[in-house]
Amino acid sequence: MQLDTITLPDDLLWINEFDWNPVEQSQERSLTGALLVQEQIKKHGRPILLTGGQNAGWVSRKTVSELQNLSSEPDKVMILTLSDMRQLSVIFDRSDGSPVSATQVIEEAYPADNSYYHLSLRLITVS
Repeated sequence: MQLDTITLPDDLLWINEFDWNPVEQSQERSLTGALLVQEQIKKHGRPILLTGGQNAGWVSRKTVSELQNLSSEPDKVMILTLSDMRQLSVIFDRSDGSPVSATQVIEEAYPADNSYYHLSLRLITVS
């Protein structure tokens, strides 16, 4: 798996892959009481939450730092290449806080660049 130039573990899971509804719908009542329904295909904006949970998707501290640096660039469009070779144009999803979160697998006061972290990435498609 690859995000821009950063290699990610292939065992990261796209845990919200099938929570996406590709059709937007609005409903309202007219003055006569009739239900007015409008539907349209969403062009982009599909959320992608990648995580390995507690047992998979571990990354080094160096990789977490690279992702943090990448996330500091506003409007950065990246290519996400999934393990099955699908490619998606994405940006970081900042709508609910930091798009990159990581916690140490084994807690260390002074972690090295090769110390392992549990990773979660929040992305959103842009095309």
